[in-house]
Amino acid sequence: MLQTRLPTHQSRPGGADPNPHLESILQCDSYFRFLTRSKSFLSTQPEHTLRLDDAGKLYREVGFPGGRKVSRFLQRHPTIFATYHHADNKMWVGFTEFMEELLLEEKEIMNEMQSDRVNKVRKLLMMSKYNRIPLSKIQHCRLLFGVPDDFRDRVAKYPEFFRIVMEDDGKRILELVKWDPLLAVSAIEREFLVDEDRVKKMFMFPVKYGKDLGSEYDEMKKLNSLNTLPMVSLYSDGWRFDLWRLEAEKYRVDVVHEFLRLTLEKRASIHYIVEFKEEFSFTRQTYQMLKKQPQTFYLAGTEMNWDVFLKDAYDGDGVLIVKDPQVVFNDRLRTYAQMQEGELGYGDDTT
Repeated sequence: MLQTRLPTHQSRPGGADPNPHLESILQCDSYFRFLTRSKSFLSTQPEHTLRLDDAGKLYREVGFPGGRKVSRFLQRHPTIFATYHHADNKMWVGFTEFMEELLLEEKEIMNEMQSDRVNKVRKLLMMSKYNRIPLSKIQHCRLLFGVPDDFRDRVAKYPEFFRIVMEDDGKRILELVKWDPLLAVSAIEREFLVDEDRVKKMFMFPVKYGKDLGSEYDEMKKLNSLNTLPMVSLYSDGWRFDLWRLEAEKYRVDVVHEFLRLTLEKRASIHYIVEFKEEFSFTRQTYQMLKKQPQTFYLAGTEMNWDVFLKDAYDGDGVLIVKDPQVVFNDRLRTYAQMQEGELGYGDDTT
């Protein structure tokens, strides 16, 4: 198990106490960045192979710092990557036989979860302004939602849900074909029906009001209800609100909450969130907006690249309460990736 430690000097947004369990997840991400990106990039190459010299030039694509030798990072994961001499007398890198078997297993998971992934994309489109999102943005964020690499090709299989339109500048836009009222219910709305009091405590939108309002119980209750739960459904035309009205902020908070609910790990880099700035009507104050909701969101990492977690999706040890099959697979892959040659028994059920 990879051991990580939260730096003692790290500051927290809004003075919040650090959560070492959630912070350690980002440390783990950093350690496995090369594995994650190289797996994704190499999987798109013919025969899953690449010349080692070329891999060394693609440090951004395969996830290692520029100026370092890619061979150092390959040696970290001998059960995943293999190097060999090609007929051209050059060194090439590819996957091990064991990793190729894992990729077939992952493909089966993606096929089994295809309906779920399609619904995720449909919900993203239903959340967005005019129910349309550039296809490139979904492709770029595909790992967040478990969307397969070949999603562009799979879209054609669902003409009843999607269509792709080409804009004048050549950009391809994914559009929703038909609205589904059964999908147009946010997680917040569903949770509210189950436990109204708990959900009301999830968010706070403090508004200063004068001392002359009196202290009538009914009046105070009404004010508090207005300033807490964001009951502006994100599956509405909430994006039409004036950006600086309270209703607009409630709407945007609900959008972020639903966005994170749709992700595999109930978390996302704030850069991925604001990438949908136009589609979800986010403002430059998104970071400040999330800081004001510490009951629900935890911002981990560094000030330049916060990761936003849904706190109630994790237990006290920082473990996802409900794990998607793809997350279970990713956990296993990371376990295998830390093994050295000879440690892996091909006949063993290592979980």
